[in-house]
Amino acid sequence: MTNKILAIALLASIALAGCSGGDTPAEHSAADRAEGHTSSSAGLPAGHIAAGEKLAQTKGKATGQSCVDCHGAEGNAPIDETYPKLAGQYYDYIAHSLQAYRDGDRDHPLMSSQAKELTDQQIADLAAYFGSRKGSLQDLHGMHHD
Repeated sequence: MTNKILAIALLASIALAGCSGGDTPAEHSAADRAEGHTSSSAGLPAGHIAAGEKLAQTKGKATGQSCVDCHGAEGNAPIDETYPKLAGQYYDYIAHSLQAYRDGDRDHPLMSSQAKELTDQQIADLAAYFGSRKGSLQDLHGMHHD
C-alpha cells in the first residue's frame, strides 16, 4: 500500500511540475517568437529580432568584424567550416554561448574579444535574430532543425 501511495504522489508531483512550469520559449505563441519575445534560461531580457539583425551586421570594435562577416548572411554560410551555423539555432544555446565568451568562461581568439563588450540586451537580441532565421542545421538523424 505504501508503494502505491508513493507512486501516486510521485505522479501527482510530476503532473504539477508540468502544469506549473516556468515561462520557456516553447510556451510562447508563434507570433511572440516571430517578434523575438523569448524567455531565457540565461536570465536575459526579451530579445528583439530587428535589433539583433542590425547588430549582427555591425562591425565590432575589437575585431572590425560583424557576426555575418564570419558566420555568413543570416548565420547560414560560415567562412570557415569550423565556424558554427547560427541560423535556426536554439535561442538559449546562442545566449549561453555569447555570455560564456563575454564572461571568459569560454575562449576563442575572435569570439572572446567580439563578445566582451556585449550587453545582456544585445545578447538577447542576437539570439532572437539568429534563432528566428531559417537554417540548415540538422540533428543526428539528418533531420532539419526548424
